[in-house]
Amino acid sequence: MRFLFVGDSMTVGSAGDFTWRYRMWQHLEATLGEGGYAITGPRTELYDTEAGAPLSHAYGDPSFPAHARRHLAGWGEGWLHMAPVVADAVTAARADILLVSLGLIDLGFYTDSGQTALNVREFITAARTANPAVRMVLLPVIPNIRAESDAPFAAECDRFNTLLAKAVADLDTGPSPLLLASHPQGYDIHTDTYDGTHPGPSGEHRLAAAFADAMHQAWGVGGPYAGALATV
Repeated sequence: MRFLFVGDSMTVGSAGDFTWRYRMWQHLEATLGEGGYAITGPRTELYDTEAGAPLSHAYGDPSFPAHARRHLAGWGEGWLHMAPVVADAVTAARADILLVSLGLIDLGFYTDSGQTALNVREFITAARTANPAVRMVLLPVIPNIRAESDAPFAAECDRFNTLLAKAVADLDTGPSPLLLASHPQGYDIHTDTYDGTHPGPSGEHRLAAAFADAMHQAWGVGGPYAGALATV
């Protein structure tokens, strides 16, 4: 199984972060073992906030192996940006499982819920042109600090999540199954993020768990998430 992480700033992470990608790598190592999977993608860097560019390799754990740092994620990138590039990325990486966390950036800066949902459908179609048997796990837009104080924005997030669920139901097929992950269990922006949006260590575990548990429950991939949710 070849995994490709697709996401925005919450997935790429910034200098000093462990990232939820790291937590997922630990989970895959524990449940699938060396040789049972690969992590793929065209990028490996973290975002450097001082440089304003993805130039950092300063992961929270320096021993995070280079081959497991691969991803297709970008600070400020959303469905709008990933739909045109995902086919090439899937082809080059030979990816067959996409773990996707997108939408907040789209709704916050680029597109309304309706257009964002259309971009989701374009993304799915494009990924399938590269691999007709690709599997995808899609995470809804999760709680964030802007939605706490901006009621119209919160309503757009809710509407998009409804449209995302509809897209998954409409486009799910036997050869190329789609999963809608649940909101991360117990996720609290006041304790699981460092700024109301970007996950800290506990938030990273909860995001990884949302993907890991969805795959295990629906497809029998790996096992239940057993990361340090109780101790972080």
